[in-house]
Amino acid sequence: MTTTVLAREIAALPRAKQKEVMDFVVFLRQRCGKVRGQTRRSVRTPLAKDAFIGMWAGRRDLADSSAWVRKLRQQEWSR
Repeated sequence: MTTTVLAREIAALPRAKQKEVMDFVVFLRQRCGKVRGQTRRSVRTPLAKDAFIGMWAGRRDLADSSAWVRKLRQQEWSR
């Protein structure tokens, strides 16, 4: 479907439906992040500076992760 045909089809709709089409187009543009060939640039934080890196550092209970999981499962299964 060409742009001209699409414009004619939209123009043939009632005003309220034309507004719905426009709202949907705006939604799709925001979702895709594209405006006429341009992509939305996202700000990327280096992984090493992300807040979740190292959040469990220094936890003694996680020194042996297998034992920690085993203990957690025993606690959950014994309920």
